[in-house]
Amino acid sequence: MKSHAKMLCRLPPEVKDFIERQSDKFGSSMNSEVVRSIRERMDRMEKEMPASAGE
Repeated sequence: MKSHAKMLCRLPPEVKDFIERQSDKFGSSMNSEVVRSIRERMDRMEKEMPASAGE
């Protein structure tokens, strides 16, 4: 079983509404939409950072 860290996160109302709409649209949980969004950002940041900068 995977281990997951818990985190309390306070969101502005419009961000919560967006996450809620996305989860309804894709039939997923709000949590999975938050994780998906963060992972997309992580991927973008890795592509922008030169390989030598992270070492």
